[in-house]
Amino acid sequence: MSEGQAANFMQKVQVKHKKIPLKQVVKRAILITIGAIIMAVGLEIFLVPNHVIDGGIVGISIILSHLTGFKLGLFIFVLNIPFFFIGYKQIGKTFAFSTLYGIIVLSVSTTFLHPVPAFTQDILLASLFGGIVLGIGVGLVIRYGGSLDGTEILAILSSKKLPFSVGEIIMFVNLFILASAGFVFSWDRAMYSLLAYYLAFKVIDITIKGLDESKSVWIISENYNEIGDALLHRLGRGVTYLNGEGAFSGDDKKVIFCVITRLEEAKLKDIVTEHDSSAFLAIADIAEVRGGRFKKMDIH
Repeated sequence: MSEGQAANFMQKVQVKHKKIPLKQVVKRAILITIGAIIMAVGLEIFLVPNHVIDGGIVGISIILSHLTGFKLGLFIFVLNIPFFFIGYKQIGKTFAFSTLYGIIVLSVSTTFLHPVPAFTQDILLASLFGGIVLGIGVGLVIRYGGSLDGTEILAILSSKKLPFSVGEIIMFVNLFILASAGFVFSWDRAMYSLLAYYLAFKVIDITIKGLDESKSVWIISENYNEIGDALLHRLGRGVTYLNGEGAFSGDDKKVIFCVITRLEEAKLKDIVTEHDSSAFLAIADIAEVRGGRFKKMDIH
């Protein structure tokens, strides 16, 4: 999981929240249920039958299940329980209970799906599709306020005491777990596990942010009026003019700010270059956009 993904958990800090509306609770529960079941499909229908593992607590659970013969769902539930209590005390009640619910659904779903035969015996296909399905399931759960693996919680808390970022801690732990598959199964299975994990990692990002990922844009140019009008009428995006001052020159500057989607980035660059090839342009990813007038305007 990336540092940006794990940062979603940081928002679940211990602060006083207003009571969540029932409609929102039901929606969250339904989507976490769907996400957990999708993850169970990725595990039991693609990865586990082909001895390909995931990272985190789930990966450890797959290895222990293989070595002992006990149900995978049992290990997923038991090994995640300590992290539920840590999350409850350190990160927040809503996040902790969403996580517990997701883990219960995942554990039960893997138990019911275990007798279902694998869709394919081709290890490459199993790794590819298993990673994709897994990523969709995990991404849905994270997007709606939960988690299906306790290592993220551990990484968030450990990062406060260690000189490593959340993403670095998660990566180190998962590489160690994935490498363990080489000793338990075989080294080719360990490499396939790494491939599945990488695909899941990418799909989680897409699921959380959406294909229409938003980006913030900052433009500084003497031709701010022309650029702003072009963005408004040709791209259909509203712009905001901010007042700025150059630290070196002391001159007053106009800064254009707007929010676009990933698919509009190339067109925006063309517009800016067309009106001022030397304009300062900064583009950054945005995790979420709410309020205002972000909805695209009709262009006639």
